Amino acid sequence: MSVRRALIAIGVLVAALGAIAGMVRYTRHVEAQLTSASAAGTTLRFFRNPEAVDPFVVSDLDGRRVSLASLRGKVVLVNFWATWCPPCREEIPDLVALQARYADQLQVIGVSQDVGPETLVREFARAHRMNYPIVMSTPELERTFPGIYALPTTFVIDPEGRLVQKHIGMLNATRTELETRALAGLTVNASIERVEPEEKVRLENAAQANKIPGIDLAPLTPAQKTATLQRLNSERCSCGCNLTVAQCRIDDPSCGVSLPLARTIVEQIQQR
Repeated sequence: MSVRRALIAIGVLVAALGAIAGMVRYTRHVEAQLTSASAAGTTLRFFRNPEAVDPFVVSDLDGRRVSLASLRGKVVLVNFWATWCPPCREEIPDLVALQARYADQLQVIGVSQDVGPETLVREFARAHRMNYPIVMSTPELERTFPGIYALPTTFVIDPEGRLVQKHIGMLNATRTELETRALAGLTVNASIERVEPEEKVRLENAAQANKIPGIDLAPLTPAQKTATLQRLNSERCSCGCNLTVAQCRIDDPSCGVSLPLARTIVEQIQQR
């Protein structure tokens, strides 16, 4: 064997060992988190009397068909997100790791709410090594999964195709894994509580509002809409609520302070 081939072989071996070591570290990290969560007496909450999700068929960014019917028997996470949303970007590595770890029991579906070119979303997904199908949001999907007032929003579907939970804001990786294991019938040391779905929208876990009561974002260009949402989700309302303008509008659509503030932000961005 030549020196060059020997060096290549050594390089391949080192890369393989590095990948294996990385997987072992991740497994140990996850097991430690699960043990800690179990020891703390974690309670998982799923909807009482869950309803079946209407079947849907969409195509991902690579043209592959994605249907809910074909995923029966698996836990499904339908994750509404956008490239401009910081908490969405932050939770992607956890979703990637979860998909890889539970490939036989779980399917994550990313639904992009970006209004820009699909090519940008495709490039983003490849750069972040997203190992689950990414589809663009459609009216059909938004009818099937209503009430997407903030990003990220994740709908949890059990193996029988029923909606059992809805998370607004960035997912807690440990809790999401425990939910996946419980729904998939795997061993999990956690109690299960059946609850009614919450009707009030709270922008917790750094959630970014994408629909603002009283504000029409339709006339904006994709770039203007992104800039507007970023400002509405970061600037504080001056009514005394100590919330962002976006959260104030959602909590109290009748607020006479947040509405003109939101409209001013839209006008300023339109005039740029």
